[in-house]
Amino acid sequence: MSDDDTEDVGDVGDVDSMDDVQLRDVTEAHLEVFLAYEHDPEAVRRSRFTPRPREAFMTHWKERVLGDDTSLVLTVTVDGDPAGNLVAWWEGDRRFIGYWLGRPYWARGIGSRALGLFLRREKTRPLYADPFHGNTASVRLLEKHGFRRTGTVRHGEDEHIMLVLDDA
Repeated sequence: MSDDDTEDVGDVGDVDSMDDVQLRDVTEAHLEVFLAYEHDPEAVRRSRFTPRPREAFMTHWKERVLGDDTSLVLTVTVDGDPAGNLVAWWEGDRRFIGYWLGRPYWARGIGSRALGLFLRREKTRPLYADPFHGNTASVRLLEKHGFRRTGTVRHGEDEHIMLVLDDA
């Protein structure tokens, strides 16, 4: 890990050799990109997450995400450009993980490389995730990294799969 809080994976695994995947601290400029990614219609359909209006989005990120010193929050960059984010936070006595990648970065192995890097830094176990059941790519990504299905939960009208990454 370098002094600028980046981790370079370069030409590794299933990432295209042209892709330089890194994790960096979130900057205010990244929030504008994250907002655009959150409003992508296909991402909304897959995640079943209702995008926030700009002001609500910015307030949420600045106060609840970046303002929570117990959260681990990082920007995923590809070739220096913000590709998305990874976040771990406490919900009661459970530590959850969530992520969002922009559509240009889907199906390129970037999510897998970024999640692998993130899990090296986020040491809390068990670690939980609850993607929408229809987001099969997200479920597969988590399972590839050792998360196992433990049941389902409901968020409003939608069923989500509860996954957990244990110590072993």
